Order: sequence, then C-alpha cells, then structure tokens
Amino acid sequence: MENSMTLAELASRISARIEGPGDAVVTGIAPIDEAGEGQVSFIAQGKYNAAAKVSKASGLISKAVIPGASATFLIAANPYYAYACAVELFHPPFRPHPGISDKADVHPTAVIGAGATVSAFVSIGEGATVGAGTILFPGVVVGRNVRIGADCRIYPKTVIYDDVTVGDRVILHAGSILGSDGFGFAPTPTGYKKIPQVGTVEIGDDVEIGANSTIDRAALGVTRIGRGTKIDNLVQVGHNVIIGTDTVIAAQAGISGSCKVGNRVMIGGQAGLAGHLEIDDGIMLGAKCGVPDSLKASTSKVWSGIPVMPHGTWLRMVTLLPKLPELFRRVSHLEKDTLSKGDE
Repeated sequence: MENSMTLAELASRISARIEGPGDAVVTGIAPIDEAGEGQVSFIAQGKYNAAAKVSKASGLISKAVIPGASATFLIAANPYYAYACAVELFHPPFRPHPGISDKADVHPTAVIGAGATVSAFVSIGEGATVGAGTILFPGVVVGRNVRIGADCRIYPKTVIYDDVTVGDRVILHAGSILGSDGFGFAPTPTGYKKIPQVGTVEIGDDVEIGANSTIDRAALGVTRIGRGTKIDNLVQVGHNVIIGTDTVIAAQAGISGSCKVGNRVMIGGQAGLAGHLEIDDGIMLGAKCGVPDSLKASTSKVWSGIPVMPHGTWLRMVTLLPKLPELFRRVSHLEKDTLSKGDE
C-alpha cells in the first residue's frame, strides 16, 4: 500500500529543498511521462527537460528548477539518491512475519537469530547460523556451517554451499549461488582430473548479488566480495577472485579465477576478464571489454574494446573502422597505378 504525505513532508524526509507550494498531498511516484496529480517523479538528465515542462506530476525531484514546468520542485544535489529514498517511502519492502515455517527443514544444531524469517521449503544445514532479522524466502538452501549476518534478504532458490560466510544487510536475488566449485581440472593423457575446491567464499556487508549470478568457492583460501559491492544478474565470479569495496559489475560479465579487482571499479555488461590479473582502484571498463592483462589507472581510468585499450584510443579506432573498405580500395588503386608506371 502506498503511503501519502505532503510535498513539504516528502522534501524534508529525502533532504531536498522545496521550490514551490508544498501543501499538495502525494501518494506515489511514477515515470515523468506517466505521473499525474498526486504523484512525484524525478529528472536527472537534461534530455528530459522537455518532458518536465509538460508533466502533470505534482512534484519533481531534480538538481535544479526547470523553467516552464508547473510542478513543485524538490531540489537535491544527488537526484538519484533522493529518488531512491522517495521510492522507499512510498513502497517499503515486503517483510514476512518472523518465525520458522513448519515446512522448513532446519538442522537441530543451526542457530536462528531473533526476528529472522525462515520460510516454507527452506533447508538449513548442520551448524549454520542465520542472523537477527534476516529473511530466507521459500526454497533457499543454506549449507553446513554457513554464517549469514543480520538483516539480510535472501530470495527464493538461492543456494549457499557449505562453509560460506555472508555479512550483514546482504541481498541475494533469486537463483544466486555462492560457493559452487571453481573450474579447476588437471589434464592427463586419459582426460581431466578434478582439482578439489576446498576453499570458501566471504561476502562483505551491504553487498547485493543479482539473480542467477554465481560466486565460485576458492580452490584453496577464499573468494572475497568486498563491502558495498553490487553485482548484477548473470555474472560469473571465478575461484579465488578478490573484489574490493563499492565495486559495481553489470550483467553477464565474467571474471576468471584469481583476479584482483580494486575498490570502486565499474565493469560494464558482458565484459570478460582473463585469469590472474589485477584491475586498479577506480577503473571503468566499458561493455563487452576483453581484458587479457592487468590494467593500471595511471595509464587510463577508462578502458574499452576487444582487446581492451584506453577509451580514447578505442573511440578513434571505431571511428576509422567504417572507413576501412574505402581506404583499402584507394590503396589498391594506388598500387595498380604504381605498378603501371613502373612498367612504362
């Protein structure tokens, strides 16, 4: 159920400055081209200024007032952040009643914290710990000796293998898998010998992992995802990978074993990283990057392409690519002319 409040109250609760009348009551938030009276929208890019001028929304969250718009403005230095806060106010996340379902399978040695929810068809193994206020939605599997922190939300069909550690306030979306075997095989004349994967996985506080993403356990030691890192859907993180804090990784990226990815790195969708390389803090990788070697921020902060190269070089190269057929034709003509003059 959506909440209702005045624009003035909303501005106060999202730390925005109000420009215009604040007495209108709003009951929800909607896209700028769909919002009507009694709703709020937001604008964070100039290309939506025209839409703001004709919007029927009662309030607009923005970085600045847009001349010609009739809505009351809620001015915030970071409109995206203010928008996120507003959405939380109007749509607080669903929280099931705490307690352990009689349809759950909880080992007698498992410890369930105060206020935690263990839904139907959840399986919790021997020696596992689930922190206070954590929610396990239906079908979650928690292995032996797993440690899950407080106030986590673990969505259906997530599987957490034995001995994995999950921090506080972690969100694991449906179908994510933590601690499956790393891809390690020793070649022999008769085939491949599986290398036992006997390490673990550690997930830091405030991490979010998207649906159907997989975090492999280490062969030895640990695969670690640092505090505050956000991983999109369908991402593969190989064994013994170390990812720093506040890094973001978009969908379908793949990180091979033993990579070290720094803090506040941004990895675009479908990027692929070869094994045993290092990515410096603060680097941005464009979509579909193919990264064969370590990358230094001192060389470039932004990288693109296959194989990866500094973004400026990539832009020049892709600008030239459509011109290659014409360039080839001209060179061929020049070669023919040169040969003809040589025969004279």
